[in-house]
Amino acid sequence: MKKYHIGAQAPQIDPDLRARFEAVEVATIGHFRHRGFVHHAITPVVQVGRTLVGTAITVAIPATDSTLLHHAVSVIRPGDFLFVDRLGDDRHACIGGGVAFAIKTAGAMGVVIDGPCTDVEEIIELGMPLWSRGVSGITTRLNDLGGSLNLPISCGNVPVMPGDIVIADASGILVIPVDEAEEVLQEAEARQARAGRNKGKIEAGEKLGDLSGASRMVAAALVEAK
Repeated sequence: MKKYHIGAQAPQIDPDLRARFEAVEVATIGHFRHRGFVHHAITPVVQVGRTLVGTAITVAIPATDSTLLHHAVSVIRPGDFLFVDRLGDDRHACIGGGVAFAIKTAGAMGVVIDGPCTDVEEIIELGMPLWSRGVSGITTRLNDLGGSLNLPISCGNVPVMPGDIVIADASGILVIPVDEAEEVLQEAEARQARAGRNKGKIEAGEKLGDLSGASRMVAAALVEAK
């Protein structure tokens, strides 16, 4: 039976799209879109101070085995964002200081593990943007059990396809199919521009409730209740 299932590497994100997404906050998109957000139980080991944008490369590895992960690190391209599906395992850490060093050296934008990591101090010292579902002192080994690379996976309760656009900042991680990117960007850019204008209006003395329409809703509800 075939142990390793490997797909083709997907094209990387267009540089113009990358630059535009880098100016967008994840939470801005969360105001109008709820799909593709990695579960908040997967938290950052290293805090990021800016929006990171990359191309998803996907790996699925079972329980104690990280053989295919090591191979995947060898084919990471600068700008890739590595997603690791642990297939339900929450006991074995598949990435520690040594693997994180190799990932950073390869030029990856970041790593998302649906499972624990280890060597937290080393990862922090490296400054490697990494999100995980906790930590563990028990590690994977090269057991040659199998897995998949550059095929669809689930990570943080969301489907991730190789080549998806990844946006990550201090508020979370978002995965967007390439064919939906322009629509999402246009709405996000418009909302951020509007938010900037509203800040100026608030500084000039206008009230948030008036700008958002919330005060009008409350007033109307109070009238109806009489």
